[in-house]
Amino acid sequence: MKILVCISHVPDTTSKINFTNGDSEFDTNGVQFVINPNDEFGLTRAIWFQEQQGANVTVVNVGGPETEATLRKALAIGANEAIRVNANPTDGFFVAKQLAEVIKSGNYDLVIAGKESLDYNGGMVPGMIAGLTNSNFVNSCINLTVDGNNVKAVREIDGGKETVATTLPLIIGGQKGLVEEKDLRIPNMRGIMTARTKALTILEPVAADSNTKAVKFEKPAPKSAVKLISPDNLDELINLLHNEAKVI
Repeated sequence: MKILVCISHVPDTTSKINFTNGDSEFDTNGVQFVINPNDEFGLTRAIWFQEQQGANVTVVNVGGPETEATLRKALAIGANEAIRVNANPTDGFFVAKQLAEVIKSGNYDLVIAGKESLDYNGGMVPGMIAGLTNSNFVNSCINLTVDGNNVKAVREIDGGKETVATTLPLIIGGQKGLVEEKDLRIPNMRGIMTARTKALTILEPVAADSNTKAVKFEKPAPKSAVKLISPDNLDELINLLHNEAKVI
């Protein structure tokens, strides 16, 4: 089984976020980038298929040279090879178009993408690549088993879970549940050294329209100062909740 895992290069949630050029561009200075968490769950599941069923695992990213450290980490975790599409990921459709071309040329059986990226939370790319490649699609996937060409998947729905049966080729939008957090792999020294010798192929992008662009970024309003009220002064608490916080 050939598995392709789509990897997004996203800022660590502990990074301090700033914007430049009139708040129209994200400032990457001093920002630590990591594998998108939803993608990391998918990668770990793919490595399980590699170990249990002999699958070959390729990771792919759409981005510039700065994303290669993230791809090398995925290789150190256990992926067999990596592909970088040399383009700025301007919007969801552009990224999906690039990934669809990689999928078509590579004849992959299973494509695992995170259901959304941590930075933009668009949730568009997995469904788009399924449409562009005419593949079966399961979103919000939290469990996956493959037996030959047959697949059983569990996906999260409002108020519960749904179990579906389908066949390969398949695209999934994965999330936490494909594996548990305790099962995520931390690259060891052997994996890091081996990753240096694994193939990282750079592809030029295919022509595709960029249908959206970032016009302006805006930070959430800062939290106001906390006011402490004595437990004996309930009248003051009610007054503040009614006249200042306006929640009652």
